[in-house]
Amino acid sequence: MRNHESKNSNGGRFKFALIYTFLLFFAIAFVLCAGFVFKLSTELPSYDELIAFNPNLSTVIYDRNGAEIARLFKENRTWIPLEKISPWVAKAVLAAEDDDFYKHRGIDIKGITRAAIVNFTKRDTLQGGSTITQQLARNLFLTREKTLERKIKEVILAFRLERLYSKDQILEMYLNTVYWGHGGYGIYAASYNYFGKEPLALTLPEASMLAGLLAAPEYFTPLRHPDRAKLRQSYVLGRMEELGWITQDEARKALDTELAFSKKKQPTLSDNPAPYFVSYILFNHLLPKYGPEIVYQGGLKIYTTLDLGLQNAAENATSKLKSEGALVAVDPDTGEILAMVGGKDFNISKFNRAVQAYREPGSAFKPIVYTAALDKGIRPIDRALDAPLSFPNGWQPTNYGDKYHGESTLLEALTDSYNTVAVRIAQLTGVEAIIETARKMGIKSPYLPHDLSIALGSASLTPLEMAIAYSVFANDGYRVEPFAIKKIIDFRGKILESNGPTLTEAIDPAIAVTLRSMLIDVVNHGTGRPAKIQNYEVFGKTGTTNDWSDAWFVGGVPGLVCVVYAGHDDHKSLGHGNTGGRVAAPVWKDFMSKAVKIAHLNENFSLAGVIGEKVLRVEICRETGYPASFNCPKKTAILLPLDYVPERTCPYHGDSYSAFAEAYDFNEPKLYLITGDDLLLASYGMRLPTYASYPDPTKPPLDFDSAPTTNIPEPQIMKPKGEPPAEPSKKVYHEPSPDEIEKRYQQLLKEYGLTD
Repeated sequence: MRNHESKNSNGGRFKFALIYTFLLFFAIAFVLCAGFVFKLSTELPSYDELIAFNPNLSTVIYDRNGAEIARLFKENRTWIPLEKISPWVAKAVLAAEDDDFYKHRGIDIKGITRAAIVNFTKRDTLQGGSTITQQLARNLFLTREKTLERKIKEVILAFRLERLYSKDQILEMYLNTVYWGHGGYGIYAASYNYFGKEPLALTLPEASMLAGLLAAPEYFTPLRHPDRAKLRQSYVLGRMEELGWITQDEARKALDTELAFSKKKQPTLSDNPAPYFVSYILFNHLLPKYGPEIVYQGGLKIYTTLDLGLQNAAENATSKLKSEGALVAVDPDTGEILAMVGGKDFNISKFNRAVQAYREPGSAFKPIVYTAALDKGIRPIDRALDAPLSFPNGWQPTNYGDKYHGESTLLEALTDSYNTVAVRIAQLTGVEAIIETARKMGIKSPYLPHDLSIALGSASLTPLEMAIAYSVFANDGYRVEPFAIKKIIDFRGKILESNGPTLTEAIDPAIAVTLRSMLIDVVNHGTGRPAKIQNYEVFGKTGTTNDWSDAWFVGGVPGLVCVVYAGHDDHKSLGHGNTGGRVAAPVWKDFMSKAVKIAHLNENFSLAGVIGEKVLRVEICRETGYPASFNCPKKTAILLPLDYVPERTCPYHGDSYSAFAEAYDFNEPKLYLITGDDLLLASYGMRLPTYASYPDPTKPPLDFDSAPTTNIPEPQIMKPKGEPPAEPSKKVYHEPSPDEIEKRYQQLLKEYGLTD
């Protein structure tokens, strides 16, 4: 009996010891596991950090009308509220990934068990064990490594997310962050990439197809593997039917529906309608100011000045150039850049010729020379000598075709682009005065020569600079600062910056509209005729360099100024005779003819507040500059400042010489000569003042001995200012080569962490 009791006692002690040992080990294991879990939890984002978390969002660049130009991103994602997502998407995703989502607290034991059974019996990974909350935690904060440690962290984060957010908020976060294939993150990118539509418009067939991708987006993509995608869609529809969310008939019809997949691509840095413009704002403003993290992951909304309608017209027009080239169009009243084409193919060359090509504008610079002259009191109706020039150092500026026209009004000299008159006007005005005028009008280039060659456009300027300078003629005398970004908003709706026009008075409004009227004459009667647009007031000027390497047309209509430049990157000739009028002007007209309709521009410039108060419209004799008489053979109407208008009509083409007897008119046109011009005239056997047809031998000078010449203004013989270029035959280029631009572009991408 005692032995039996002893055995029972020993057995009880053994069991107790065994249980105690087990509990001890369990407790130790529990403590260790708890400590391990606690340690892991400390490595995870806190509740505050979860609340403050900002997902990687695409930055979207818009045009002035709200149309999308491009997206900048590391993960192509745009956040969409749940109410703007089709209900079919939510149902299809829940059926495929987590049908008990609205019942569990972040972990679904039943779902894990069911997924394991289905995957085992089907011998395939058809269902996942992780809830949507777990997947969200993994997508946002963890790696995809398959380890116990990661799984524990996933569970911890899932519990935290469930405590912080509602189920709808978690579902919205999931749909906006999960990867859907082909570089698209979030339902917005998926909806656009696959079907080219807003997420709210997705149908049951489309939603079930998308939901089927989530298990392995690149493996099941319908764009490359339609059979696999169809199998997954069938599974999703079957799950929705099992759950009673759709009928058998709805499932069958959805599966039988032939889906039309989109071939559209969301525009990126290089693949968009305005790559040179996007690159321009990216590297000149966005990245230096905000940095790559905010620009590429911050979900900014960038509203620009670009007009995609005008941009498309600009791209089409410049594609017709045989050489490389550029086009830039601006609003002259605000400085907004409306269109920018920097070359023919951004993928081949990142060289933005609209803002990086410093090229000689040739005669397109002459209006700035004449602006400086008008500011000095020399008028369009005054005359200068168009005759050969020769300087001691060998510089001999000549006219196109070596043709000269003797006395010429400034208007005629600009209209037909006489080089020797421009140089003489520069000698009268002074080089420094021309440079000062250029600076006032917005020319910032450091490459302005301090010699007389500036009169012929030997400066090195960018097309954008020329557009800003000519805007002064279009807006009645104000310099505008060019800008490309109107407003930037962060993903929370906060305005980060807002930009608008910056205007500074550059020249007298009367001078501005006078020059504009002269440039209208250039288009109507001179070298700019190829740019003429029917029913519109067009002003502008051609430009061509001596070796035919650069061709320009710069000009505008009411509300729009545009520059077209054409030239080879290696500065080779465009070919003999390829002038700005022949090469650039037709492209300019092609663009502007469409632009005036796209932008609904006025046909005529407004002269409100100017005409009658500061200027008068005067019909003048093209040869003499006087107000035209009935018999003047060539007439044109221009605007003149009130104080500049002569009273008496042209005395040379009247019925008799009686006009010479009229009282002297202080405002009548003057003949400006530089020292030596009087001797040049004498060498041709001509006396002063002369007939304006020099050196045409068919029109002899008037017999001034029989006319009261005392009432004809004496010629203004002035000492010339300025020096010729020191090395007239040497041409210096002030721009990096396209290869250097490409190299610098890649360096910038690396510096900002945008490429490896």
